[in-house]
Amino acid sequence: MLHNYRTFLQRAASKPGQVGAVAPSSPHLAREMGSVIPRTGSPVVVELGPGTGALSAAIADRLPSGGRHVAIELDSGMVEHLNRELPWLEVVQGDASHLGSLLPEIGIDRVDAVVCGLPWSIFPAQLQHDILQQVGSVLTPGGAFTTFAYLHALGMSGARQFRRRLDVSFDEVITTRTIWRNVPPARTYVCRRPNLP
Repeated sequence: MLHNYRTFLQRAASKPGQVGAVAPSSPHLAREMGSVIPRTGSPVVVELGPGTGALSAAIADRLPSGGRHVAIELDSGMVEHLNRELPWLEVVQGDASHLGSLLPEIGIDRVDAVVCGLPWSIFPAQLQHDILQQVGSVLTPGGAFTTFAYLHALGMSGARQFRRRLDVSFDEVITTRTIWRNVPPARTYVCRRPNLP
């Protein structure tokens, strides 16, 4: 755990525009986000921005044995860390805004769940739009997308803009309860039925 936190701080300091958190997600937040993952069958789950893998373990705990878990990570240092610390995780280095072209390269055309730990509030509007469009384009009809927002940041213009963008991008957006046992406290969004252009 200490090693993961040290790695997280090192990468956050070197790439402040890519890492928008002050600490890895807590197990409580990870379990809440993992609840969208089907427990049966052979679901394909894509994790965006896995960082040190705090959400990855919760996804693995819920994923049935026939499932597939792919993590898309932009930062090369985080990719190295994940490959070393979580050898069971299928890690692809790439940009989430190119998700629709990254997945076919590894034999995936549709996804049952997308679990996202990206720092939406620090992303420009166009990047938010591009990533959400890519997510919507790969989800199965019954698939779900989940992400989170820190409670203290909900008033920031980037966070408000992102929340409005979710309503435009998905037919259903559910805001869950606050996860107080996270640093900082956070809420999650569960989104279904993308509104594709």
